[in-house]
Amino acid sequence: MILLLFPFVLQAQNTLSGKVYDSNDHQPLAGANVILGNGFMAVATNSNGNFSFTHLKPGDYLLKVSFVGYHTKTIKVHLQKNKQLDIPLQPLSYMSDEVIISATRATAASPTTHENINGKTLNKNNSGQDLPFLLQMTPSMVVTSDAGAGVGYTGMRIRGVDLTGINVTLNGVPVNDAESQGVYFVDLPDLASSVDNIQIQRGVGTSGNGSAAFGASINIKTDHFNPDAYAEVSSFAGSFNTFKNTALLGTGLLNKHWVFNGRFSDIRSDGYIDRAFSKLRSGYLSGGYYGKKDVVKAIVMMGHEKTYQAWYGVPKDSLKTNRTYNPAGAIYDANGKFLGYYDDQTDNYTQNYYQLHYAHQFNQKLDLAAALFLTRGFGYYNSYKNQQKFSKYGMNDTIIGNDTISRTNLIRQKWLDNWFYGINLTGNYKTIRSTLSFGGGWNYYDGDHYGKIVWAQVARLGDYDRNWYFNTGEKTDVNIFARWHYRFTEKWSTMADAQYRYIDYSIKGTHDDLRDLTQEHFFHFFNPKAGISYALNPKNSFYFSLGVSHREPNRSVYRDADPGQDIRAERLIDYELGYELSGNNIALKTNIYYMDYKDQLVMTGKINNVGTAIMTNVPKSYRAGIEISTVWKWSKTLVWNANMSLSQNKIKDFTEYIDNWNYWDDPAHQPLQYEKYLGTTDISFSPDLVAGSILTWTAAKNFHIAWISKYVSRQYIDNTSSKERSLDPYWVNNIKLDYTLYLKGIKSLSMVVHLNNIFSEKYETNAWVYRYVYNGVESEMNGYFPQAEFNFMAGINLKF
Repeated sequence: MILLLFPFVLQAQNTLSGKVYDSNDHQPLAGANVILGNGFMAVATNSNGNFSFTHLKPGDYLLKVSFVGYHTKTIKVHLQKNKQLDIPLQPLSYMSDEVIISATRATAASPTTHENINGKTLNKNNSGQDLPFLLQMTPSMVVTSDAGAGVGYTGMRIRGVDLTGINVTLNGVPVNDAESQGVYFVDLPDLASSVDNIQIQRGVGTSGNGSAAFGASINIKTDHFNPDAYAEVSSFAGSFNTFKNTALLGTGLLNKHWVFNGRFSDIRSDGYIDRAFSKLRSGYLSGGYYGKKDVVKAIVMMGHEKTYQAWYGVPKDSLKTNRTYNPAGAIYDANGKFLGYYDDQTDNYTQNYYQLHYAHQFNQKLDLAAALFLTRGFGYYNSYKNQQKFSKYGMNDTIIGNDTISRTNLIRQKWLDNWFYGINLTGNYKTIRSTLSFGGGWNYYDGDHYGKIVWAQVARLGDYDRNWYFNTGEKTDVNIFARWHYRFTEKWSTMADAQYRYIDYSIKGTHDDLRDLTQEHFFHFFNPKAGISYALNPKNSFYFSLGVSHREPNRSVYRDADPGQDIRAERLIDYELGYELSGNNIALKTNIYYMDYKDQLVMTGKINNVGTAIMTNVPKSYRAGIEISTVWKWSKTLVWNANMSLSQNKIKDFTEYIDNWNYWDDPAHQPLQYEKYLGTTDISFSPDLVAGSILTWTAAKNFHIAWISKYVSRQYIDNTSSKERSLDPYWVNNIKLDYTLYLKGIKSLSMVVHLNNIFSEKYETNAWVYRYVYNGVESEMNGYFPQAEFNFMAGINLKF
């Protein structure tokens, strides 16, 4: 494929070169970014501030030149022969807030596999779906929605790794829950409306703060410095009574130094699945002081969600007869007769983020940034439970007359009340040939888990409206890292990166089954990384990297394990080899990777001594694949973005376990579980092929039509490689139309229509399964998560 693309390079004829320097003292600016705007080429200036683009066709070009601490300059160039430019950049009168996250970001010259997503591009597709759905067209990404329409609880996997193995940061601050290691974007509704840019690093990536990057990392930066006042209102409506309303406001630059921004969003949806409604509200406030050498920025993000539970999924045998069936909240009488559904079978959670950032530039070589943060979360989910044993909740049997009642219908709440806070420090020291980035952080988590019985149909006085269990989780996470990037020549550069993490995690108290969970664990991790880059010319470059990452087990692993069970931390060695091509009308990125896991924690079907499924370490497993992405400008009106990932994801020497129900109440009879050795099997939820395509046609001035396609091959829902327990491949097609008007008195009026799943593909993106044997017959319980058939969203975006 790469050889076929070289004719596009060889057709070019002219050279465009130049020098970038400071307009005041005429000193050259090394490392300035120079982008050829009507193509896909970008270079960095050398130690003398020089750059060069060779083999260019005659024509008109747009040159964009940027450098941290300077105004960006855009130049129109008419190229008929070789041309040399002098480009002076004017220093900013204020410091850029990009320094807040720069130490944890990969650069264009970094030997890492990464993608950059601009906030403006993200917002063009934002009609109210959760952030994973707005990122789903990036390479190797698969997304899922409990409610089936992308609003409410959603999830993502990158290279088959879910959000517990993806390091997510927000302005450099950790987002992953310290105990579960997961990320719940439902707690940050409409975050995309406040995003400036996002970087996704696949594989181990570069070192940063927070949980381990065990498959990828997502670095999110919120609102950027905007010196001009603005206001923006957007409103969308569509299928399943989905409504999204957002208002944004910015003051612009006040008194030459101060900038304030705000946003409020309200999102409502009934969901595709029965009763899977979502009521989401969020707010965003930021205020910043921008000096020539200093930035002080305070950020508050507030999120609240109320969603009807849809996490049980749809039983497999209902998919053909009633794809939207939701078993959550079903009420039965003592004889098993169905009576209806509990209206308040809901999840209710509030999560607020408070951040204070300070950055200082000592000189053009050295800058430092610090962040104080607090994440405050609290909430519960309600559940109606039929015919529950009193003893299960530490309650007494009830005697009425001569009858002893040992079961009752009840409503319970499970609460989580947590505080997560800490401090991060980062810095950069730059010379002409090298950059040293360094940092560290101290984070502390304190979370209370407890349950309440808020109503019981039958109970003794004082036996309900109390906690039936209570436990706490406390976690201290300390890390330091340093990364050195050195450019040997104009073509060769290298990177060395190292991180140390210390973790102290303890649990105290009882679980919901009244077991004592008290335990404490310590970890010391050293995560080195190294890489090398080679730029053959401004259009062709290569890189190779090798990185190590370790991950501690999460709360559920420890919670469900037997006392004394040997639980080990996981280790990953990640090898990445990549190539990038930038041409006049085409850009190509391709990389191969091998991710070698030791002691990966997976579900095998094994259970603990009270019958709960547990995660167990498998000694050897791996992920290997090739990722290809391209942007091809076919003509002035037609652009094709496409990506494809081919991979193998295997567990070596896998043994499965299936419960034997015949002797479940009589452990003297064996076996309680059947054991079967399967050898090499596929890792669950890791498709061999993931492909995406966006074909955009500019049908008229400011009117675009995009055909968006996503293909995901078969996914196994356990680790046995059984087709009976898998998700069928699916190919989903969407159409997006957007038209923008520029009217007197307003900046713009955009009208957007999203037509989703236009061929009404019936498909599922997630599932769970539990298997057992009874009287010699193997059976299973399961839940599948079907996604919406044809649906639409339409709305307007008004900017002032």
